[in-house]
Amino acid sequence: MPGTDPLEAARLVVGELPELPHLPELPERGTAAGRIARGAMLLADLHVDWQPAGWRLVPRPGTEERRARDLLARDLDAFQEVAGDVTGPVKVQTAGPWTLAAGLELPRGDKVLRDPGAVRDLGVALAEGLVAHVRDLRRRLAATTLLVQLDEPALPRVLAGRLPTASGFGALPAPDEAAAVARLRDVTDAVTSAGGVPVFSCIGDRPPIDVLAAGGARALAVDATALTEADDDAIGRWVEGGGWLLLGLVPPVAADPPASPATLAEPARARWRRLGFDPRQLADVAVATPTTGLAGVSPAQARVAMTAAREVGRVLAEAPEGGR
Repeated sequence: MPGTDPLEAARLVVGELPELPHLPELPERGTAAGRIARGAMLLADLHVDWQPAGWRLVPRPGTEERRARDLLARDLDAFQEVAGDVTGPVKVQTAGPWTLAAGLELPRGDKVLRDPGAVRDLGVALAEGLVAHVRDLRRRLAATTLLVQLDEPALPRVLAGRLPTASGFGALPAPDEAAAVARLRDVTDAVTSAGGVPVFSCIGDRPPIDVLAAGGARALAVDATALTEADDDAIGRWVEGGGWLLLGLVPPVAADPPASPATLAEPARARWRRLGFDPRQLADVAVATPTTGLAGVSPAQARVAMTAAREVGRVLAEAPEGGR
């Protein structure tokens, strides 16, 4: 979300998305509020510090870690004040294990991703930390369903072996698929055991949907406007396996003139028609969202995007003309 005031952001989210509010992230506050720092704050018994090359694992907490923890605590307090009485579903999010492994450095340099043992330890620490996080949220919130979204924007590049080494002259080795799934499972199993519902978010071209499905999440968040017909079979398997979809259909900044909700909903409906699914069931398994995060846009633009997502969701719930 845009801005730096967690209370203002929480009020905006709950006001515009009362049926599925989420804990806002405010990265405009600096590196200590970014995705990697936020995820690192949930690592049990591991510490990080900001270095010239980025976030690095260190033996003891430093100034930037203390700042990151303070920002997260303020965000949770603000969200509890505004959304504590919401009884419907609520969503929180953090970096997933592979995106953290790609974004954190080992104590002696280079990414955690280089060392399979360190990746495994990182996943275990994240799983343990998420159990505590979910239990804390359960104490704070009245929500009947707690969706825990694991952001994995780096996963496609991790699996393709396209992440550069620290020197920039080589690429970090890609894990095999079984290891990729196992690390995802470590975390989703932990979330489920704590009473949360795990969600994967992989925004961009060609998300590895089958790997994510094997990783144990109940829902998948994707940019529906970036998917192609080549993704149809994987999406079909996901839905047939009982998975839900958070479909990015609304651009963060509206066009001029803005597209109608029916126009924005069409990529989802067109895919549904190609897959041969009952169009009346689309709204049962899919939620409309912005195509990407709203940090970097103005609060007014964020409000417009969230309102549009809610309107597109209503369109998805309508029976198409002619029953198709």
